[in-house]
Amino acid sequence: MNDLLEKDASWIWHPFTPLVGGPKPIVIKSASGIYLQTDDGRNIIDAVSSWWVNLHGHSHPEIVKALTDQITSLDHVIFAGFTHEPAIALAENLLKILPSNQSRIFFSDNGSTAVEVALKMALQFWANQRVEKKKIVAIDGAYHGDTFGSMSVGARGIFTDPFKDQLFDVEFITFPTATNEDLVMAQFSELARTNNIAAFIFEPLVQGAAGMRMYSPAVLDQLLNVAKAYDIVCIADEVFTGFGRTGRLFASDYLHNMPDIISLSKGITGGTMPLGVTSCSKQIAKAFQSEDIIKTFFHGHSYTANPLACAVANASFKLLIGPECQQQIVLITRMHEAFEEKLKNHPRLRDIRCLGTILALELEIEGESSYTDSVRKKIYDFFLERNVLLRPLGNTIYVLPPYVITATELQNVYGYIEEFLNKK
Repeated sequence: MNDLLEKDASWIWHPFTPLVGGPKPIVIKSASGIYLQTDDGRNIIDAVSSWWVNLHGHSHPEIVKALTDQITSLDHVIFAGFTHEPAIALAENLLKILPSNQSRIFFSDNGSTAVEVALKMALQFWANQRVEKKKIVAIDGAYHGDTFGSMSVGARGIFTDPFKDQLFDVEFITFPTATNEDLVMAQFSELARTNNIAAFIFEPLVQGAAGMRMYSPAVLDQLLNVAKAYDIVCIADEVFTGFGRTGRLFASDYLHNMPDIISLSKGITGGTMPLGVTSCSKQIAKAFQSEDIIKTFFHGHSYTANPLACAVANASFKLLIGPECQQQIVLITRMHEAFEEKLKNHPRLRDIRCLGTILALELEIEGESSYTDSVRKKIYDFFLERNVLLRPLGNTIYVLPPYVITATELQNVYGYIEEFLNKK
């Protein structure tokens, strides 16, 4: 193990990790269900679903079978001019559960690219019609990914500061809360009236990386009402919230209005393979349906619609819509709600909130919440010492387990949280 760590330290650059002074990574040799097995024999509960991607537990036998079956017949093929059954089946499966206005599926390979595709699709939608709409509106505090387009529509800060001069200009509206909804509506309405807004992009109901900040379906529906009135393309970034995380298959299912474009990734393959999807309505696709080659959507990736990724996504889909998984989502939701009620007046908490399988506990600290707050390391180390992976967002502890977690295992996680909150 020491040899592996020495090589890792010499050769590898880990995400969101300083090259000097960071903690040594933990070597994982295998994983099963909710547990990560280390080289030295520890079993760590993956209570954050390995960055929100794992739905059905690690090494799920049905997903493993789908992968091994697929690799014996077709590993990969260029997707320009060719197609294959796993991609066609996945498009059909997704369109069964996405909002009813969605009609086309465009494949990419991760959440950032799924957002990038959505932005380009929205902008070219207007360009193909020779309409001068080029501005994009986003919500303050947003995180949409790490490519340049997705960074541009995200919050400005330590993640984007080195690149700020290269990011395109975006209009941001204030994050909606129970006390400022009128202000937010006024901001958005004023921008909409300029009639040069091409698209409005949002993380529906939950801003994940911003600390699991939650806002109401009602105010988002009102924003979408305004957008529809002024012909603004609405983009729902469901990379995190999709596939049951909010208690419904998609966060957009809480809304009366339907997005025009939806970005998906993370849970789409059950946490097994990288895959991104951008879906769109018939209206959006219609602007590209022309014999004029210039109106083609010139975007693609080498691994677009990789058959292995599509095959495991289809296996994950089958598990997701099955009664056992849906019952587990209800179980986790109810347990989170009960735990929220139990701790809602805890003196060490600034706020506690949950939606579906997402539970967030915001610790009381001096000053504003910050991703870099020093309490973050204390939280991370405390739980890892107890073999629980909880990777906090600044001073916010969140629990987002794979759906296969048992009631006993989830109670154990809650118990460690209470231990942390009650320690002197």
